[in-house]
Formats: sequence, structure tokens, C-alpha cells
Amino acid sequence: MTALHDTTPGLRPDLQPYTYRRRELVEPDWRRFPGWREVTEAQWRDAQWQRAHCVKNAKQLRALVGDLLTERFYDDLAADQQQLATMSMLVPPQMLNTMAPDAPLTPEAFTEAFLADPVRRYMIPVRSDRDPRWPSHPHSARDSLHEAEMWVVEGLTHRYPTKVLAELVPTCPQYCGHCTRMDLVGNSTPQVAKHKLALKPADRQDRMIDYLKRTPGVRDVVVSGGDVANVPWPQLESFLMRLLDIPTVRDVRLATKALAGMPQHWLQPKVVEGLERVARTAARRGVNLAIHTHVNHAQSVTPLVAEAARTALEAGVRDVRNQGVLMRGVNATPDDLLDLCFALQGEAGVLPYYFYMCDMIPNAEHWRVAVWEAQQLQHAIMGYLPGYATPRIVCDVPYVGKRWVHQLNEYDRELGISYWTKNYRTGIELDDPEALERRYPYYDPISTLPESGQKWWSDQS
Repeated sequence: MTALHDTTPGLRPDLQPYTYRRRELVEPDWRRFPGWREVTEAQWRDAQWQRAHCVKNAKQLRALVGDLLTERFYDDLAADQQQLATMSMLVPPQMLNTMAPDAPLTPEAFTEAFLADPVRRYMIPVRSDRDPRWPSHPHSARDSLHEAEMWVVEGLTHRYPTKVLAELVPTCPQYCGHCTRMDLVGNSTPQVAKHKLALKPADRQDRMIDYLKRTPGVRDVVVSGGDVANVPWPQLESFLMRLLDIPTVRDVRLATKALAGMPQHWLQPKVVEGLERVARTAARRGVNLAIHTHVNHAQSVTPLVAEAARTALEAGVRDVRNQGVLMRGVNATPDDLLDLCFALQGEAGVLPYYFYMCDMIPNAEHWRVAVWEAQQLQHAIMGYLPGYATPRIVCDVPYVGKRWVHQLNEYDRELGISYWTKNYRTGIELDDPEALERRYPYYDPISTLPESGQKWWSDQS
């Protein structure tokens, strides 16, 4: 008798749409850049060295890469910064080191690889990246999610019935070109004069805590900014301990891109020890403490990122989760999404959680994908990852909130307009009797529409 395993054909990996192969994480050699040839491993692991050596302008980029980038690139960069950039440049060494890690070290070849690099595309955008005809959608907005309209005190957005967003600072260790809070976060650019927080940090935090004490319906607090890694640790720990003193708060999430962009911050002994104190207090009081980070491509998942995530988990944080942004040219293919998710889940201990469709901020059309494209991507990644580690692709619809991309109510594919409904009121809609029946629109990038749809938008303009 022939054994069952001899007669049953296997699912040949080479015939699957996506083939999984375990890949070890790699820290690219930063010494390949002329400006970092003498940098030691001890310096590289030092958070203060990382902060002091962030690249903030083209002059500093030149000093780092020498003649590896051609004048064509710098002209492209300067045009973007003058004409279209909504975020100023701020790139930590850790983040920059994951760009074009295997590129040949000759000017023309390196420039081509650097321009094509997915991490570069959203961290150091250039003019030629942008959509030449529709850089912005006609319905784009600086505060595209209307978060500031829903502030109950400065920086505290009460958008969902049981959840709030606490923006402690308007700065980050890195500035992503697609930042949804581009109206507030970072330095002003020639295109965007940033809004400023008026209150002193201590006063703002006092008012946040007071509101949460008076609002027992809030159980979930996302502590963000900006980025919590830019809040001095004693100040952040004090705020978190005050949150944990509120008996109705049951979930606390720390939002930080720095876990991937500057993992050295989360490996500092003073931060790890403080995180342990907060985690012990949270566990004793039955509060779920999690870290939410922001990684958009597998190249950014390195051994240092994995070490920072493991360290946070060992300190007592319940979960480390990733909230990426779906962007054309960065990760908007099934292979790119699955490669990233397997690197996060399998190698770094970070749970793939959400991929947001890029928000409708100005000059972001080249990154955005259509709703139907996001639906196809959600379908394509199903069945490969464990169910609990299969990320949801969500559309953050203005005035509605996060919705799975298949939850739309109606969809006009020709004009690229989808319509969504909601099941709760925000604070600015409490007296609106039609809030739960109204259909709220969301718009696809015009470049993804058929010719008839593009003509319609041109006529409207």
C-alpha cells in the first residue's frame, strides 16, 4: 500500500501567486556612505548620535553621500521643496541607511537606484515623483480628517465615542512626506505655514487629563503627536501614569514611528526602565498597554528594529503593532505588502495591524490608490498570514472614520467617488439628526479614472 503522502500532491510554492521564503533581517552597512565611513557601531547605536546626525537639507545630504547623487537629483529635490513639499526634510541616519541598500556605488547607478527606492519615495520626495497633472485632488485639505474641528481641548481629538487621540507634541524624529497631520507637524515649508499649539505642554496635558476624568465614556487613549519619542521621557512617563490613574481608561496606545526610524531611542536604558515601570502599573490596573509604530516597507525592518520591538515586549508592553500607509510606488503590490508583513510578524515580533489608504492631503495624489485597488490588495493578501496577523486595509473617510475598504455604501467607479455611512456621531454632530443617514464621499485619485471620468473632473475644474 502506498503511503498517503506519496500520492497526495503538495501545493507547489512555485505555482502560487506569492511564494514565502524566510529572510533574515539585515542591517545595511552605513559605512558605504562617505560621510559615515568612520562611524562606529557604538555611535550608530547611540540615540543622541542619531538625532544629532539627522539629514535636514540638501547640503547635509551632499556631505553624507559625496558624489553618489548627481546634480539631476538635487535639482529635482530643490524643485519639490520649493513648489510642492508639505513637510520639511528630517531623516534619521537609521532611516536613510535603509534606502538603496544594495545600489552600485557609482553616481549614475546609485542615483537611479535611489530615485527608485520605496523608502526614499516617501521620506525624501522629489518633483518628478508627483502627479504632473493632478498633484492635489480638488477635494484635498490640510487637515483632511478634520481632527482639529473635534478637539475638546487643544490637541485632544474626541472623534470616536469611546476613543480619543492625544497629540502631545507637534514634532517627530522623522518627517514623512505623506504625513496626515501636515498642517500641524514639523517646520513650515514654502507651501505650508504650519499651525502652532498655543498652550504650554504641561497646561495642555493638565486639560487633557481633566477632560478624561470628566468623560467616563472614553476607555481608549492613543498618545501621539507628532511622535511620543519626542516627548522627554520623564514628562511622558508622568502623563502615562496620570492616565493609568483614571479608572475608566482601559487601553493606552503609544504612537511612534521611531521604533523603526530611530529604534535606538527605544533601546536607551532610561527609556526601557521607564517603560517597565509604566507596563507594570498598567498590568496591575488591568490596562492594555501597546506600542503602535509605522513601517511601510520591508527594507526598514532591520535587526535593530526587531531588537527594539522585543525589548518593549520584554519590558511588559502587551503588543507592538504596525499601522502602515498604503502608497503607490512604496508598497501597493501584494508582494510588497506580504514581504513587509512577514518581516514584521515573523522576524521582528511586530503585529501587522492596519494599512491606511493615504489621506487626501495636498500634493499626495501620486501616492494614493483608488478604493478598488485597495480592495484588490486586501483580497490578494488573504490566506498567507495567520488570521490575527493579516492586516486590514482601511479608508479613513473624512467625518466618518476608519472603514474597511469593502464597507462602502455605493461606488461610482467612473467618477471615482465612493459613498460611506457611519454608525456614531462625533462631538460636532451631536445635534445633527441626519448624521447616521448621510452618505459621506471619498475620492479616488483622478489619474486612476477612465478617460470619461478624468474629463468630467477637468470640466469641473
